[in-house]
Amino acid sequence: MLGWFRALMPREERFFDLFSRHAQVTLAGAEALRGLLRGGDNVLQYCREVTKRENEADEITREVLTALRRTFITPLDRGDIKDLITSMDDAIDQMNQTAKLITLFELQTFEPPMQEMGEVIVRAAKLNVEAVPLLGSLAKESSRLHGMTEEIIRLEEQADGLHDQGRKHLFQRQKDAIAFIIGTEVYDHLEAVMDRFEDVANEISAIVIENV
Repeated sequence: MLGWFRALMPREERFFDLFSRHAQVTLAGAEALRGLLRGGDNVLQYCREVTKRENEADEITREVLTALRRTFITPLDRGDIKDLITSMDDAIDQMNQTAKLITLFELQTFEPPMQEMGEVIVRAAKLNVEAVPLLGSLAKESSRLHGMTEEIIRLEEQADGLHDQGRKHLFQRQKDAIAFIIGTEVYDHLEAVMDRFEDVANEISAIVIENV
């Protein structure tokens, strides 16, 4: 009787697939952000690509939240699922905010530390792509997940250093006050992207701790 009852219960097995899809879209957004930070004539095209990817990520997030409402039995704690997908979505949302800032001020050239931060963001996004599928095998993959989240946190610290280095460089060499303010805004937005990836890493770590 109990088996029959459980068979009728709505069960959503796609959460890990949705996490993976979101991570792949976020990586595509990060690669577009890296491309626009190289500067040149394609900046606006890359900005539009970031926005497109952010919209795709929003759709996946809505799928996760809808599935969460409809599912009686979930593979992870309901709060953990919501917190994880929210933190993942915040990362690409922040990329889009960065692209909007760049579009607003029609920027076409970027400082070397900004470009390095773009590379760091892509590396964090790639780790995110590797990590989220492993959540379906927590007991087996806990050590790998721990190493990946630690690496994301190290990348966030590296981005902090580039942020400080870049702002100092602007202060020392940029004589135009408006250009200085805009430059610091770009640095702050890029640092915020990495802060959001650190949030994702912390959510994954919390899930591992709770379930292993």
